[in-house]
Amino acid sequence: MIETIRLTTAQAIIRFLKAQWIELDGDSHPFFAGMWGIFGHGNVAGIGQALEQDGEFTHYLPRNEQAMVHIAAAFAKQNRRLRAFACTSSVGPGATNMVTAAAGATINRVPVLLLPGDTFSRRNVGPVLQQLEYPLGQDISVNDCLRPVSRYWDRINRPEQILTSFPEAVRILTDPSETGAVTISLPQDVQAEAYDFPESFFEKRIHYVPRAIPDPTLLLRAMELIKNSTKPLIIAGGGMLYSGAEEALAAFCESTGIPVGETQAGKGSLNWKHDKNLQGIGATGTSAANRIAKEADLVIAVGTRLSDFTTASKTQFQNPDVKFISINVSPFDAGKHSSLMLVGDAKATLERLNQMLAEKAYSVSQDYEETIGKLINEWHKESDRIFAPGNGGKVSQGEIIGLLNAFMTDKDSIVCAAGSLPGDLHKLWRAENGDQYHMEYGYSCMGYEIAGGLGVKFAKEEGDVFVMVGDGSYLMMHTEIVTSLQEDKKLIIILVDNHGYGSIDGLSKNLGSLGFGNKLRHRDPKTGKLTGESLKIDFVENAVSLGAEGIRVGTGEEFNSALKKARENEKTTAIIIELEPSDLPGYDSWWDVPIAEVSEMPTVQEARKEYEEKVKKERYF
Repeated sequence: MIETIRLTTAQAIIRFLKAQWIELDGDSHPFFAGMWGIFGHGNVAGIGQALEQDGEFTHYLPRNEQAMVHIAAAFAKQNRRLRAFACTSSVGPGATNMVTAAAGATINRVPVLLLPGDTFSRRNVGPVLQQLEYPLGQDISVNDCLRPVSRYWDRINRPEQILTSFPEAVRILTDPSETGAVTISLPQDVQAEAYDFPESFFEKRIHYVPRAIPDPTLLLRAMELIKNSTKPLIIAGGGMLYSGAEEALAAFCESTGIPVGETQAGKGSLNWKHDKNLQGIGATGTSAANRIAKEADLVIAVGTRLSDFTTASKTQFQNPDVKFISINVSPFDAGKHSSLMLVGDAKATLERLNQMLAEKAYSVSQDYEETIGKLINEWHKESDRIFAPGNGGKVSQGEIIGLLNAFMTDKDSIVCAAGSLPGDLHKLWRAENGDQYHMEYGYSCMGYEIAGGLGVKFAKEEGDVFVMVGDGSYLMMHTEIVTSLQEDKKLIIILVDNHGYGSIDGLSKNLGSLGFGNKLRHRDPKTGKLTGESLKIDFVENAVSLGAEGIRVGTGEEFNSALKKARENEKTTAIIIELEPSDLPGYDSWWDVPIAEVSEMPTVQEARKEYEEKVKKERYF
């Protein structure tokens, strides 16, 4: 006789989520940390009632549904995918507000469970408030917009369907090779419907994260490729950190002498002081990493999806004989660039390869080591130059990054996502560990920064969280400041006020245009264009009006003083500063942004000529 318990679908879901655990290397803990949600008619009487009745599965109240998914994604990333939040929304706009952030979670390979409310499964009440009527079928709702941005999608039309749907959802969320946003759509009538669920469904379940090692034959081939290379290079991606492979990477580099270039997600895989750390690689990389990459005859890509920024739009690797090895838990990513595919865990695979190479006494040549050291020293001098105070005018973005970098401890974290800041941070930030640097650059989603900072703060037991954000991004989504105050999760926000979308304004000008449509200006009544006076926005008063503290600074000394005050404050503090536009060079890299082939503007015509030359260097691997 199967023992059952009568619960609503929503009550059963909450009970099931509480019973899910995850284990890596013998360390196990609950997978879900609670649920973020804004209630409406599509979830208040179902999921809302279940949460209230349960009382143990913590509910967190955000200000925006997109923001709550950003919070959840940042929390999961900072926890290296070993913890996650669920997110619930109402029908309609609540659900569609989650689409953008769901895409970000899936692109960045971090687990988030989305539980949007939906229209009536029984259909007799319709069209319900906020229901999309689709004339070619009655099984479509706005929640179907979440299908292409989810790693798994389902709709529960009967209570018993959760018995098969939710275990599969959690399997995907806890699988390093498949994780991302998971959406299970919950019609509001089904949420409240009761069913006799088997008690066994709510027993504790541990989801084990394996450390898979690639096939021995492939490891032997990889070893031979490495042995026969003269200028090998490692690219450290986010998978390096998710695997906890920092020590294995350091040991591998010290044993073989092979240098490392870091992606945005992999920054901090090696301490910046390590003598084999070239730091950022690609379109936003350092001169050291990009010059090594240009001549590399073997690229060992570890835990990276090799995006166009990492490969400088497939122009970074110019050695005609270059070969690729990819170590990745995802076969999809491991197969890129015609790589030798080592499908497996980064830590376990690096340790095995290092052991095999040590048996052959492999290491790079002394000449190559000297070149690596020379280029790293040159880059350190260049970044010191950028960090130095300028002569007159506004403070530079590089100077502020240097001051913040020097102020922060190894327990603190910096969070950023969009604009020119991520590129400068990738080049310049001297990361001491992988938890100090948190960049959302898979989707580079404007509006992520403050919400993401809050997610990081929820994940940290010690240290402050510093959020760097431009005024354009801030205006898109800053109200989670209120949530940080409500939850007593202090953020230190550095708001760069450049009167608009400064990054794209600069890109536009670099491509021959004039920065059209990027500045926050009044419309000129004579021309009808947005070329009038700049809008006067008091960001200090804005932050204060939300309950935070605001400090305006104008010099490096004032910025340092504000950082100290913010550290001492008990609540969220915003530091506002105007900076000179970022003008750092590309350092032997390029990013493919197509330029108009035909134009009446001479500057665009010239930019097109240069573009046509650079695009010739792109390669298909």
